[in-house]
Amino acid sequence: MRTNKIQALMVQGTTSDAGKSTLVTALCRYFHRQGISVAPFKPQNMALNSAVTAEGGEIGRAQAVQAIAAGIKPHVDMNPILLKPNSDKTAQVIVQGKAQDNQTAQSYHAYKKIAMTAVLASYQRLQKQYETVIIEGAGSPAEINLRAGDIANMGFAEKVDCPVILIADIEKGGVFAHIVGTLELLSASERQRVIGFVINRFRGDMHLLDSGVEWLETKTKKPVLAVLPYLQGFHLDSEDSLNLNLVDKKSKKRLKIAIPKLPRMSNHTDFDPLKWHPEVELNFVEQPADLQNSDLIILSGSKSVRDDLAWLKKHGFEQAIKCHLRYGGKLIGICGGYQMLGHVIHDPSGIEGKVGSSRGLMLLDTETTLKSQKVLRQVTGVLTFEKIPISGYEIHAGITTGLSLNRPLMQLLGKDEGVISDDNLIIGTYLHGLFDSKNACDALLKWAGLTTSAAIDYQSLREKNIDVITDTLEQYFNFKQLEKGLAKYAQRFS
Repeated sequence: MRTNKIQALMVQGTTSDAGKSTLVTALCRYFHRQGISVAPFKPQNMALNSAVTAEGGEIGRAQAVQAIAAGIKPHVDMNPILLKPNSDKTAQVIVQGKAQDNQTAQSYHAYKKIAMTAVLASYQRLQKQYETVIIEGAGSPAEINLRAGDIANMGFAEKVDCPVILIADIEKGGVFAHIVGTLELLSASERQRVIGFVINRFRGDMHLLDSGVEWLETKTKKPVLAVLPYLQGFHLDSEDSLNLNLVDKKSKKRLKIAIPKLPRMSNHTDFDPLKWHPEVELNFVEQPADLQNSDLIILSGSKSVRDDLAWLKKHGFEQAIKCHLRYGGKLIGICGGYQMLGHVIHDPSGIEGKVGSSRGLMLLDTETTLKSQKVLRQVTGVLTFEKIPISGYEIHAGITTGLSLNRPLMQLLGKDEGVISDDNLIIGTYLHGLFDSKNACDALLKWAGLTTSAAIDYQSLREKNIDVITDTLEQYFNFKQLEKGLAKYAQRFS
């Protein structure tokens, strides 16, 4: 039965990582299943995992996955403001897919009025194009120090007049305090916008929660719309947090991969297909000693390449990586990691921090100059050493040159890209998502020493998990109660 049309619905969380992104993903797929045109929307996102849209814009990774759940192509209007931290005090501000500049928290606070204009323009375009817009908040709406000029949570909800569902993670403990405390810190009009609660990640017999749910509903006079169970092994592309204990794989591990856990690591979703590979042991490491006995080391993308390069050197990773190569180990550098492999990285305009240059790891005959104009594009091509199709996206501010580029890793859109070293031990590339395709993943891991072919189809895995969470939502979410709450909301604010 087709659910009555919902023009807009916002999901806010009592804490970060409460399950907002996952719930929005499930709601998008739920409405899509019913033939309702639906789009995700997140006014402001702070994340180092991003995606590139077909038109060459940059948005949060979670919104790209939510668009897939909705059966539509990701678009920059789905995440008009993206903040990418490049230090403890500054972040790059990306507006409707395009990088603007680096700002401190204080300067961005003053910029919020301009940001809200972009947010509202994007939201209005989505409303005109789709029947339903499912909106995701950021962090918690009850952060007192962030309330003034808020564009991410209740400030946005008040501006566009939309109802809110509040989700809380019971696994963190104190779920009732989280919900009641959040409501207490909201204004009267903001509390009225909350039409119900979702309790997420419950383990065990749900009837044990009945008395608590009854108390909460009596206390707040608002319904609990769902108690969602903890799903073992469930996975969607992460918005930002790095989950190191994701997959319990039973198969014998034949290839050991180590990835230094850079302080400003970005787009670590590149490695999700490796986490699920049955014959790969994947470890994110913080000490050089943890690189020992690895078959393959991968240097990831970084939002502050020169700072992360300095971190590697300071902590002894440079010597450990060179020792690994002397014994015949393999090394891949992706994006920022690729830039680190060369002779020098120049930042003449202070794109990522202080103006200056940094000596690289001296493993490739290349040098990189950071430019203000980012390369943002989706690409397809072929691996040169196996003639296997590959696809992904580029998102980088650097231009890399040098003699090592005479031995390219792949051809993308008819042009050479990346590097394979003369000794066949090192790969460098700007391509993100290079492990997402099963055949390309098999070829790269074969190069690294894995002779069997057992990579998973990551796109199919993502679709399966979107369906799993949506099936769970259909089972446990009270959509009739949601419609009643929306009707009351409309009467209250009419």
